[in-house]
Amino acid sequence: MKIHRFPLSGHCHRVELFCNLTGIKHELVDVDLAGGEHKRDPFLKLNPAGKVPVIQDGEAVLADSNSILVYLARKYAPEWLPTDAVEEAEIQKFLSFAAGELAAGPCAARLITVFGVPLDPERAKEVSAQALSFLEDQLDGRDWLVGNRPTIADVAMYSYVAHAPEGNVSLDPYPAVRALLKRIENLPGFVAMPATKVGLAA
Repeated sequence: MKIHRFPLSGHCHRVELFCNLTGIKHELVDVDLAGGEHKRDPFLKLNPAGKVPVIQDGEAVLADSNSILVYLARKYAPEWLPTDAVEEAEIQKFLSFAAGELAAGPCAARLITVFGVPLDPERAKEVSAQALSFLEDQLDGRDWLVGNRPTIADVAMYSYVAHAPEGNVSLDPYPAVRALLKRIENLPGFVAMPATKVGLAA
């Protein structure tokens, strides 16, 4: 299986992290975003939206990091995607959260400091505080976001939350969130996303 990725993308790191945690054999294919490789063929034949990550798994070609997590878990690591109706719905809730508040908060804040994207830093920090407070509440009295073991919900949260300080978003007020990050980092097979020395991480 090939993972077409950009090393500093949290969306890509989700997929790489999950493959490493579950022992899914894969090849990393770096895409030159600065050179516009993602906006021309042959990459556009893989994903007409021109975004990473994209995986090629046999005949299957899939984009969107959360969709890829669902596919990989269902096919290769079903214990990471519960089939209980309530728990599966909870998983979907957190995947939507990752694509919504997490993207508009910690992800956006990091885009500003790491890549110079012209977004509103104060708005990104405001949404980040709301998002992290929500996660802190969700983790009250529990080790994992859904059920009693790690799932793709935890993987979907990890990359941008762990690197939130790069976007000037402090994790100090959120002890349960920080504890979740440590539990993920202690899982066999964990692989980190490269750190950038900007923001609070400078």
